[in-house]
Amino acid sequence: MFSPLGPPSLPRSKSLFGSKTVHQRSTSSSQTLDSAASQKTRAAISFEYASLRHKSHCPLGIYVIPSTESLLMWDGVLFIHQGYYADSVLKFRLTFPQNYPDRPPVVQFINDVFHPLVSAQGVFNLAPQIRVWRPNQHHVFDVLHFVKAAFKRDVLDKIEESDCYNKEAYRYHDSTASFASLATQTSSLSQTPSTLYDKDQPPMPNKPSHSLRFSKLKSQTLQEERARYGLQTWEAETTTGKKEQSELA
Repeated sequence: MFSPLGPPSLPRSKSLFGSKTVHQRSTSSSQTLDSAASQKTRAAISFEYASLRHKSHCPLGIYVIPSTESLLMWDGVLFIHQGYYADSVLKFRLTFPQNYPDRPPVVQFINDVFHPLVSAQGVFNLAPQIRVWRPNQHHVFDVLHFVKAAFKRDVLDKIEESDCYNKEAYRYHDSTASFASLATQTSSLSQTPSTLYDKDQPPMPNKPSHSLRFSKLKSQTLQEERARYGLQTWEAETTTGKKEQSELA
């Protein structure tokens, strides 16, 4: 499991593009971005991350950590449990401008996501929620809450065509059955080993690398972790729930 306030440092992950040379250039470019950022920007980003400790600031199902590449980048993952995109595991990156908080961060999904507000390059449109970014009034937690909400049916119903980066996905309003099928495909693709575990992942032009990488747990390790946190298997929880219901009856 990831904590929204993860460890201060993580092992540097291999670039999604595979090439060591590309990774070195990316790191050098990130360092240039960091050095160009003002002290005000650095302080604002650090404060935003610290504020996620507040109970209501980091939405349930979203986990973020600073990127290993740059202070101006955060890597995140969104777990969706209900609705059209149920069971999706969507990785994304927050990239802060050098003049933050004067300008908003950019949200870009690593996964291929079929959604009205997500472009072909994975860029997410914040406009339906934040038309005009106001420094010190809008914060990262506002962004994170909208990212999560945008995958819910009530928000999808209210999206206007003018805000859509993916016009085909906007046809959701005309055919919910077709949309549901394509949303389910997004979920299925997010769970494939190549996407979830970054195995044999083909190069994805214009999409960033990502520090949050998943790996399968060995059976013994999984049992130990369940015991540590007092978790039951799905089958055990279902059996316990039925037993409790019968006792109440």
